[in-house]
Amino acid sequence: MDKKDLFKQQGYLILENFNSPEQCDALMKRGMELAEKYDYKGHASVFQTTEQTKTSDDYFLESGDKISFFFEKDAFDNSGQLKNSLFKSLNKIGHALHDLDPVFNEFSRSPQLKKLAKELGLDEYVIIQSMLILKHAKIGGIVDVHQDSSFLYTEPESCIGFWFALEDANTENGCLWAKPGGHSTSLRSWFRRKHGGGTEMHMMNDVPYSMEGMIPLEVKKGTCIVLHGLLPHYSLPNTSGKSRQAYAIHTIDSKADYPKQNWLQRNLSELKGFN
Repeated sequence: MDKKDLFKQQGYLILENFNSPEQCDALMKRGMELAEKYDYKGHASVFQTTEQTKTSDDYFLESGDKISFFFEKDAFDNSGQLKNSLFKSLNKIGHALHDLDPVFNEFSRSPQLKKLAKELGLDEYVIIQSMLILKHAKIGGIVDVHQDSSFLYTEPESCIGFWFALEDANTENGCLWAKPGGHSTSLRSWFRRKHGGGTEMHMMNDVPYSMEGMIPLEVKKGTCIVLHGLLPHYSLPNTSGKSRQAYAIHTIDSKADYPKQNWLQRNLSELKGFN
């Protein structure tokens, strides 16, 4: 079975040794360099998937075409001081790394990724979002079960994510969990902007996700996991002493309609694909 058929059947692909250890290390090093230059004082944006609408501030909503920094929900003490170093307090960096930073751009448009996109028939797809997900040792929090298409809604549905393990990911440090074939379902919700400001989770189907059959996607450093936009997936907290850094890009069909209510806004005419 070729990659395209397997992806259609499973809703995800696991591609080992997709990136070299050196490529992974270069991305992690660059992330740390970007964080070291960030002055959070005066504004510190927290990111969490639980009750996300409560942390959807202007900094978050304006991050679609920028490199922005988001903290773990428990990063600060009662006096507003960081409990750990700045880098180890961050949850993620996003959302336009792939367009604004040369190191992330090279990784996001590598020869092997261009080849994979062609094999999957994504010639008309563009990269709309990227994130360096940090998941630090004993700090990285839970990512609730969700569908990526809830956050990058298109008509018709078209979102496909590429998740790159920059370090080994296992059940101890918070690997992804998903169900083979779990994408054969409907879209549950749409995370969108509200009239008058802020965001809301608009429910489209209130049937709970079935957690039956969910399996851990334990992978080695350098693995690429391709995720269908309708595939429910999640990750648990990192309770181990080892970090679980990952890089993710999300793509959409350039011919699909991308509503102005979507939380992430870009000038769609300027978006580029894998070339």
